[in-house]
Amino acid sequence: MSEVKKVDIAIVGAGFAGMYATHRFRALGLNVVALEAGTDVGGTWYWNRYPGARCDVPSLEYSFGFSPELEKEWDWPEVFSAQPDILRYANHVADRFDLRRDIRFNTRVVAVDYQQADKRWRLTTDAGEVVEARFCVMATGCLSVPNKPEFPGADDFAGTVLHTGLWPKEPVDLSNKRVGVIGTGSSGVQAIPELARLAGHLTVFQRSPVYTVPANRKRMRAAVQEEFRENYTEIRQMQQNNAGGVSGFRPVKSVAVRSPTVLADRAPNDILRLTPEQRAKLVERQGLNVLLGFRDVYTDVAANEVANEVFRDGIRSLVKDPQVAEVLCPVDYGLGCKRQVLDRDYYDTFNRDNVTLVDVKAAPIESLTATGVQTTDAHYNLDVLIYATGFDAMTGALLKANITGRDGLALKTKWEHGPLAYLGLQMHGFPNLFTVTGPGSPSVLCNMLVAIEQHVNWIADCVGYLDANSLSTIEPLPASELDWVGHVNEVAQGTMYTTPSCNSWYLGANIPGKPRIFMPYVGGYAKYRVRCEQIAAKDYEGFQLG
Repeated sequence: MSEVKKVDIAIVGAGFAGMYATHRFRALGLNVVALEAGTDVGGTWYWNRYPGARCDVPSLEYSFGFSPELEKEWDWPEVFSAQPDILRYANHVADRFDLRRDIRFNTRVVAVDYQQADKRWRLTTDAGEVVEARFCVMATGCLSVPNKPEFPGADDFAGTVLHTGLWPKEPVDLSNKRVGVIGTGSSGVQAIPELARLAGHLTVFQRSPVYTVPANRKRMRAAVQEEFRENYTEIRQMQQNNAGGVSGFRPVKSVAVRSPTVLADRAPNDILRLTPEQRAKLVERQGLNVLLGFRDVYTDVAANEVANEVFRDGIRSLVKDPQVAEVLCPVDYGLGCKRQVLDRDYYDTFNRDNVTLVDVKAAPIESLTATGVQTTDAHYNLDVLIYATGFDAMTGALLKANITGRDGLALKTKWEHGPLAYLGLQMHGFPNLFTVTGPGSPSVLCNMLVAIEQHVNWIADCVGYLDANSLSTIEPLPASELDWVGHVNEVAQGTMYTTPSCNSWYLGANIPGKPRIFMPYVGGYAKYRVRCEQIAAKDYEGFQLG
């Protein structure tokens, strides 16, 4: 066995969470090491290099707020950034704060074990290296373990196989190739228009159609970016008080002055207060995005179905072939059930001559063959097969790390009926092990950069509190976990997330055999942040310190 490296804090992952954790803990004077499976920083944006990959949070808000200097020196090229620009930002942050000297790349953690006698965590890598630490921080991300469905004959396919979540660094030549893509979730919706432009022919295998809204295509204007820089102090405070961690700041000086909207022309908060003619006119004027702004759409089943049908009419107007349009219309669930998907030419893509849509709900995939995909009613010859089938979300990376706590308790055993954690930060039986944006926190329902900074800051303050009070360990009380999980599920009730028809990855429904439990906290980032602060102010109420 190689020599054991001993540190104060071991961090698993070097995406945005691991990067900020490295910087924050190092600033406390702690000895830190981060272990990263990839060859460089970036996490989600390192692995998801597929054509069309893009963030659904405005660039100026999807950024770190801990450094005023960093805010002033980075220029975003687009209002909503593409993967290459976000990865460049991650590399800039790593360079600027010299983070790589405390990160081990090409290092995958295969076991995380609590050493009870020493009150330390032992992390073992795939190369047999061992790191021991007082504290372990799992910065493994919510969407970092790709989900790849098992099909009979998968090993027989002789062509190229790719996954959007593990896209190669090297350019992929799809010209004149027969390309198939399985999946029409967020990554599929983003990739499909680009793949159609690159491929000789694209066949899309769709099981469940999705609700999408057009993405903002605008280039970033220098005047807008400068106005954000002038107001970043206020913007960051607005983020902290917003349910989604997004400020809603609108530039004033850098936009042309427009005539005020006539009060009578403004849309009411409830879609049911509009006549069918008014709904149609509103969508015609403002686009399908306007449907997301109605309050009752998210809580009232009747209002939701009205919005759903307006959306379906929008698809029918965009797709020329009526039969294809109907296949693209979601009917089994409503708006608000799943994370909103932003598209760029998605529906228009199905008007192209080189695109075929296959409804695998009507004709399921039976098997893969040496030359393509066999459904119950046809065979599709392919040169390249792309899985756009999402992730084992929220818990996948944590369970894959093989974490074992006190008395040999495996996290897989503790979570066999669903994730049990306090605030999405810690689990009873796993002292001094923290999760960044873990299950039970706002995480994927929030601006992830804001959520990451809040979590890492809370953990850093907690470690400082322990050291200042000559304490060595912290973990939640069993009752605290149960109460919090109960609260997470309680606030999700009555929303579209938990309607009987909603089978989303928020519930683990995309993974066969995974327990169905609503994992993110839907009560809003601002309420969650306040609760975390109150708990810390009460000497970490609900935790056991020793």
